[in-house]
Amino acid sequence: MIEVKIVGVRIEMPTNQPLVLLREINGERHIPIWIGAAEATAIALAEQGVVPPRPLTHDLLCGVVKALGHSIVRVNLTKVEDAVFFAELVFDNGTTVGSRASDAIAIAQRAQCPIWAAEDMVNEAGVVIADHDDGGETASAESDDEAKEREVRQFREFLNDVEPEDFEK
Repeated sequence: MIEVKIVGVRIEMPTNQPLVLLREINGERHIPIWIGAAEATAIALAEQGVVPPRPLTHDLLCGVVKALGHSIVRVNLTKVEDAVFFAELVFDNGTTVGSRASDAIAIAQRAQCPIWAAEDMVNEAGVVIADHDDGGETASAESDDEAKEREVRQFREFLNDVEPEDFEK
């Protein structure tokens, strides 16, 4: 398994399809996952630290798990089949529950647990976004926000030349 982090949620143009972009923590590959609008909103709100006045479904699930005396300790992205990503929630007692990848990612944010991706899945769906920086800045000199914006800019350049079918086997 490979640990990944959320880069952000974006809208792919011209189709206006939302996607969440993940990146290997100790690598260069990115994993774009096309998701639904509701899941994109849930992930983006949590990414921005917005707490809704009433709990969203993902907040509710995390609250129920906590009220029952348990916690979600990690999320595993397990496989991709026909451009559909599968995941599972892993609880503190070892129980696992299958999930859509987008829901699992939204829950991982709220549970503040790591996200792991199966190596086969990363090998199949992961893409390397070429570094086009000409400014001579090193990554260590960048702030987290600058690094995130650079990754997003590179990913947008990548999206200009890719179609969703390119991720199918």
